[in-house]
Amino acid sequence: MSNQAPYIPRDLSWLSFNYRVLLEATDKSVPLFERIKFLAIYSSNLDEFFRVRIASLRQVDALDKPDIKKALYHMPQEVLDSIYEEVNNQQDEYGRIFREEILPELFDNDIHLYQNENIRPEHRAFVVRYFRSKVLSYLQPTILSQGKKAPFLENRAIYLAVKLQKPGSNHVTYAHLNIPSGELPRFISIPQPGHTQYLIMLDDIIRYNLTAIFPGYIILGCYSIKLNRDADLAIEDEFSGDLVNKIRTQLDQREIGPPSRFLYDSEIDPDLLDFLVEKFKLNEKDLVSGGRYHNLYDLFSIPEPKKESLTYHPLAALHKPALENIVSLFDAIDSEDRMLHFPYQSYDYVLRFFNEAAIDPAVTHIKVTLYRIAHNSFIANALISAARNGKKVTVFVEVKARFDEENNLRWAEKMEKAGVRLIYSIPGLKVHAKVALVRRRDEEGNKKHYAFFGTGNFNENTANIYADHGLMTSHAGMTDELNNVFKYLHKRKIPKEEFRHLLVSQFNLDTRFVKMIDKEIAAAKEGKPASIIIKLNNIEERHMIDKLYEASQVGVDIQLIVRGICCLRPGVKGLSENIRAIRIVDRFLEHARIFIFHNGGSEKMYLSSADWMRRNLHDRIEVGFPLYDPKLKAEIRKLIDLQLQDTCKGSLLDKHLVNHPIVGREDCQVRSQMDFYEWLRSQEDNTLPDLN
Repeated sequence: MSNQAPYIPRDLSWLSFNYRVLLEATDKSVPLFERIKFLAIYSSNLDEFFRVRIASLRQVDALDKPDIKKALYHMPQEVLDSIYEEVNNQQDEYGRIFREEILPELFDNDIHLYQNENIRPEHRAFVVRYFRSKVLSYLQPTILSQGKKAPFLENRAIYLAVKLQKPGSNHVTYAHLNIPSGELPRFISIPQPGHTQYLIMLDDIIRYNLTAIFPGYIILGCYSIKLNRDADLAIEDEFSGDLVNKIRTQLDQREIGPPSRFLYDSEIDPDLLDFLVEKFKLNEKDLVSGGRYHNLYDLFSIPEPKKESLTYHPLAALHKPALENIVSLFDAIDSEDRMLHFPYQSYDYVLRFFNEAAIDPAVTHIKVTLYRIAHNSFIANALISAARNGKKVTVFVEVKARFDEENNLRWAEKMEKAGVRLIYSIPGLKVHAKVALVRRRDEEGNKKHYAFFGTGNFNENTANIYADHGLMTSHAGMTDELNNVFKYLHKRKIPKEEFRHLLVSQFNLDTRFVKMIDKEIAAAKEGKPASIIIKLNNIEERHMIDKLYEASQVGVDIQLIVRGICCLRPGVKGLSENIRAIRIVDRFLEHARIFIFHNGGSEKMYLSSADWMRRNLHDRIEVGFPLYDPKLKAEIRKLIDLQLQDTCKGSLLDKHLVNHPIVGREDCQVRSQMDFYEWLRSQEDNTLPDLN
């Protein structure tokens, strides 16, 4: 892959991000069990990557349509080759971290996790008893004979491939056996007196009891295998028929999609691997060598340690006293715009926004977009209550939110039965905006709108770990424009007036960003101060990258905080030497999108749900919103300044997207997430009890 190309392939860029996640597992300043969680996050991310991105790349590569391939920035097969090489290197590093750093530190903390070793005599009775009482009924051992049809390998499930032989026979038999990690815990704690906590994986309990599963056979070998399948929904025609029913049908198909990765133990007998490839009709491109254990995202479920020092202390969500001792949240919003920062501040105020709207007799209408709904959603329940209380409730539910389709459909059905007016996905578009609008009558009977604009989902569960922001406002211009957005979602009615306050994809979002960049370019050409600060999850869209390159070349100072995909090459002389890009990976998932333009000294500041990717700018409904209140702008500025100075968890990205520590971790001075939390706490009296 050429290092001279001005754009980095998005998938290689994403692997750079996931590698940064993996590196967090090596940071000794992070409690041990939190580092283990980063191993789980890395594994979960990579699993989804193979189910979606690799499957898509391989489909494109298989097309006999050069024009489609040319539309990509790089040829698919070239990208795939680079991906496999990088993934193999990262997997080797993953294994090294686990073996050489995590396991020894577990041992040093009196925790022994069995890994490819003989079970101690004092533990064998428990292992056999657990197997017989808990495991045996879930197993489906199958002899894989040549003539019989191969059993179906479930998506993401793990199996043991076993090599068997009858005593006195030269004939080798192969079998496969499920590991029921979806039904049983993957990590089991062995009762043991004393300080040492012994853990064993479900895989090894089954391995120890293989002779009971295959009586009369000699066990010659046993190796873990796993199949990932293409899990992206393929709706051939969104524009005709019932889209919801089509999605329901596709959900049933997701788990039986074509293979995208066959992961196997690198120690597997070559003859057994050849047999499995033929038996399950696998392609050589499907094969990926791995370790003894797969699905290590199950590390999320490793039993909690007895020592409190091995995990983070809970970080109590901060309260805003100005929003506590009030009768009406809407009256508080009337007095001034209100901003919340999650997970640093309590999400209860968002819940109150919906709960109060549901019972307030002055509220007549509620409109909201829902992209990823919490499994047990307080917000959805509030909307149901509002409808039952006679409010006119309109909810746009995005049923194409990947891997949340089923849960979103479930809640949509509940809300519809309660009288909520449901609007489902727009054919050809996803609605990714995080917005809500409440219509309320004042004491004189005049109607007034109140809006919530967010950078993250209306999801009280993810709000505990996703770093996002929300604005509550009654600003007439912003709320009127948001009402026009909802009219467009409902009736596809194009607004008569242009959006002056909001940035809305399909209308003005990308063009307004280009104009603001052009203004900085013009200022730089005149020798005036010019700067741009952009924080987002992903930057891929080529024409936006080109505008930043253009700005850099005339001297505009550009600071990027990019969590994930970054197809832009920063710091290239003559191209992007005035662009600095950093990445922050810490306790919370950076999720907000923030855009700050110098604007001749009168900074313009926008927050949004939109990344700079083709899908966000052209194939989705996104909403960006301005901050007008100087106090709120100062809060966001404080956060951004801390993040740009983060020497603890910030990594500087070079032109190859290598993650470079800004300083040695032992010398770090600024840890933006924790410092912002402390700064917010210093601004408020947070003596109230937390209800979360």
